[in-house]
Parts: sequence; structure tokens; C-alpha cells
Amino acid sequence: MEAAKKHFFSDLGVMLGRSMRHISRSMDTIVTVTIMPIAMMLLFVYVFGGAIQTGTDNYVNYLLPGILLIAIASGISYTAFRLFTDVQRGIFERFHTMPISRSTLLWGHVLTSLVSNAISVVVIILVALIMGFRSSAGILDWLAVAGILMLFTLALTWVAAIAGLSAKSVDGASAFSYPIIFLPFISSAFVPTESMPSVVRAFAENQPVTSIVEAIRALLSGQPVGNDIWVALAWCVGILLVAYFFAMRVYKKRV
Repeated sequence: MEAAKKHFFSDLGVMLGRSMRHISRSMDTIVTVTIMPIAMMLLFVYVFGGAIQTGTDNYVNYLLPGILLIAIASGISYTAFRLFTDVQRGIFERFHTMPISRSTLLWGHVLTSLVSNAISVVVIILVALIMGFRSSAGILDWLAVAGILMLFTLALTWVAAIAGLSAKSVDGASAFSYPIIFLPFISSAFVPTESMPSVVRAFAENQPVTSIVEAIRALLSGQPVGNDIWVALAWCVGILLVAYFFAMRVYKKRV
């Protein structure tokens, strides 16, 4: 049993190293994923911020959680693209002829997504600090925020794995992320849901992004989180489990 675990982790290290080398050789992917949310944050804070009523004096504090989720949603599209490329080039078939753990092929891409998205999140937070973002959160609050963002990234990455393994074209592999990127706009990420029409408000208040945004916003401001954190965790874990199940099914069928 210990030998099998050691074999799995050593194989996973090789697959992770391979995927990370691809990232390091094409840093434009991280730059692209990071620049778009930063540009959006600049636009909303310095152009639209004065006209948006959120009940807070510092709009960048209100806006940041939604921007982080948009950055992650953009980043996972590259995971789908890299998986699609590996499938089309027959990379998986080549690795399957070697004595390695098959699941490590997927987990290498998943962990690479975690690392690359974490880099993007850190850069965006640093820019937000320059723009005036301030937080009264303690260490435990920041750890909770990191945990929620990690779960959110994992959940969306496994959704990306389904798209990357089952898509018929490059465009199809990455196009699935567009609705996910758009979802924060119909939530409390940019404006309070109370200002929305009743039908839109009902959708906004009962979709996963709103609870995740509200939980992160409360943690960063040092306010009581309430039930939002449990709803956010339920959404993230639920999506993660369902996406993982279907991704592994597609993986076994495809390769």
C-alpha cells in the first residue's frame, strides 16, 4: 500500500512538473488571465464606481471578491485547452504505454490550474492594495478565504476537464468558460441584489457566486459570515464532486 502511494505521488510530481513547465514557457497565459480582471477592476472603480451605490465608502473592497472569481473562471479555460491539446496529440495514449498511474495525468493539470490561478489571485490582490483595498481580516479569515478560493478553483477545474476531454475543437474546449465568467455579473459581486428586478434578483440570490462572494467579502472585512460560508462551501463541494465524477467517466471513455 505504501509503495502504491509512493508510486502515485512520484508520478504526480512528474506530471505536475511537466504541466508547470508548459506554463513557465508561456507566461502569456497567466498575464492574459490577470490583466483582464485588473482592467475590469480599474474600469468599475474609477469609471463606474461613483455611480454605483453599495452602501460602502470603499468600492474596491466591495468589488474585489467578484473580480477574483472572474479571474479564476478565466484561468480554468486554459486547463481545458491544455487537456484538449494533449488528447488531440495522443499524449495520453503515449503515457498509458508507460508504467505510471493513469489518474496522475489529470491531476497534474488540475494542480497546475491551482498554482497558476493562485499566482493570478495574488497579483490581483496586490493591485487592489495599490488601488486602496484594505482588510481588517485576521490570519484565520485569510486562510478561510484561501480555502474557499481553492475549492472554487478545484470545482471549476474539474468542469474544465470535462470540456477539455470531450470537446471536438479548440473553441469548444474553452467556450464553456464564457457563461461562468458572465455569472458574477448576475450576482452581488458588483451591486447589491436589492437593486435588481424581482426575477433577476431571485436568480442572483440563489446561484453559487453570490454566496461565495458574500462569504469572502464578510471574511475580508472582519464581519460575521453567517450562513453564507456554509452555502458557499456546499456549492463548491457539490460542484467539485459532480464534476470529478463525470470528468473521470469522460476520461476513461476518451482514452
